[in-house]
Amino acid sequence: MGVPFEALIPYGIIIGMFGVTGIGLGAVKTLSNEGKRARWNRDLWDRQMMERDYRLTGTKRGQSTNVVAPNGFEVSNPWKLEKRIY
Repeated sequence: MGVPFEALIPYGIIIGMFGVTGIGLGAVKTLSNEGKRARWNRDLWDRQMMERDYRLTGTKRGQSTNVVAPNGFEVSNPWKLEKRIY
């Protein structure tokens, strides 16, 4: 006995909704990263470079090719001081 076609309609809807949510998630990630692919497996170096890029350009994905830093950048030091009690 064959499967009635009415039973395949819900499966088609479920598969279609998985596709819609996957494409939607990819679009949201791309839009939030200024049209670039999302970063993954970020370590401490990557996070520090993202902070530096943000301080230079105002966006986390923006990069600058200027050889001279903007005014005020020389005093905005990102280094965190280590607090130790001796």
